[in-house]
Amino acid sequence: QVQLVESGGGLVQAGGSLRLSCAASGRTFSDYVMGWFRQAPGKEREFVAAISWSGGSTDYADSVKGRFTISRDDAKNAVYLQMNSLKPEDTAIYYCAARNRPWFGTGTSRSLNDYDYRGQGTQVTVSL
Repeated sequence: QVQLVESGGGLVQAGGSLRLSCAASGRTFSDYVMGWFRQAPGKEREFVAAISWSGGSTDYADSVKGRFTISRDDAKNAVYLQMNSLKPEDTAIYYCAARNRPWFGTGTSRSLNDYDYRGQGTQVTVSL
């Protein structure tokens, strides 16, 4: 069992930055592919970013590419999402997720259904 707890959400003006953190506990964190997903009110949940076991490979949704950066620190059992140049359309609840399966390449870690664990989420609100 893996427990995931997100933090770092909040209210920020458009153009600003936030850094989300996800703390993991319970199993060997380095064995997990980690992902970030988000869900805005009235919209489907969508993939944001994912990172491989070693951190050597990453994948991003086109909507955030160049603005968001996913990273991990296995010594701290944590994964991060640095969000820059935020836009009002980035407003959503952000969830981190963990998957105990291999990284198969770009585009192969984009479905939350393929993840084994998910956190409770943290709210990000971007105002004009």
